[in-house]
Amino acid sequence: MNIDRRMMPAAVAIALAAAATCWLAAAAGDDEVHVLPVQGNVYMLVGVEGGNITLQAGDDGALLVDTSVERLSDGVVKAIRTVTNKPIRYIVNTHVHPDHVGGNAAIAKQGAMIAGGNMGNVYNGAAIIAHEKVLNRMSAPTGEKAPYPDAALPTDTYFTKKKELYFNGEAIEIIHQPAAHTDGDSIVFFRRSDVVSAGDLFLTTTYPVIDLERGGSIQGIITALNHILDITIPKDKQEGGTYVIPGHGRLCDEADVLEYRDMVTIIRDRVQDMIKRGLTLQQIKAARPTLDYDGRYGAKSGPWTTDMFIEAVYRNLNEKAKSQ
Repeated sequence: MNIDRRMMPAAVAIALAAAATCWLAAAAGDDEVHVLPVQGNVYMLVGVEGGNITLQAGDDGALLVDTSVERLSDGVVKAIRTVTNKPIRYIVNTHVHPDHVGGNAAIAKQGAMIAGGNMGNVYNGAAIIAHEKVLNRMSAPTGEKAPYPDAALPTDTYFTKKKELYFNGEAIEIIHQPAAHTDGDSIVFFRRSDVVSAGDLFLTTTYPVIDLERGGSIQGIITALNHILDITIPKDKQEGGTYVIPGHGRLCDEADVLEYRDMVTIIRDRVQDMIKRGLTLQQIKAARPTLDYDGRYGAKSGPWTTDMFIEAVYRNLNEKAKSQ
């Protein structure tokens, strides 16, 4: 189903309402996954937990970007079936975290990859595409137990700057963003639909999550956000145009990414200046370099607090300063 671009401001309002509905449903343990048409062939799937899922659907089948948490897999498939009854052909993973790859095994086995030559269609599950560093982190050395089952692992990896697909009459770019949220992040650009699926490189619910142990960095986040801004083009008066599906939170456009990029850059510069002045981590936390953004992105509890964000930025910038 194609959505008239003139209706896109209303779509943003619907996304906000859907997000509010999901928070209420979470308290009741609801496993329902909600479907929001974005534009072109692209939809946004939102559950009560886990990351957002991007769905592209057409005559060739369905393509997913991420699969959320394992518990929501049945709800995800049910939501897909409200849009298309075609096979799930591809799953693209934006990064390694379980709230984005947890449903890989359960959802992929219900799909069917496309094979050429004399083989025709081989119905042994959807192809799972990711940067090779995602596969490395989901695997384990010989003799050790992997953190994910074999059925959840990427079946098609890339190691260059980007991988290209043509699916459902649309060119799709899968673009690596090194050393950002992790070392294996990808953004997915649906060129004809004019939609970017950003994974956890862009969020509307919290400060950037910088996974230092998996190769993340504050500068890599900023570089990735700048890349998204290079791709996105706003419609009249900065409303609409290219739409951006964040890893968590509501549907966005270029202006939202711009504000987020500016916030991250300002906080990076503040912490960097404090490090140059010799302040310790505790002194930097006490100075509250995020104060004017805490009302929007801050958290005192939960999986990613303001203190955790400041500490990650400090550790990353301090290590960089020592290495120079």
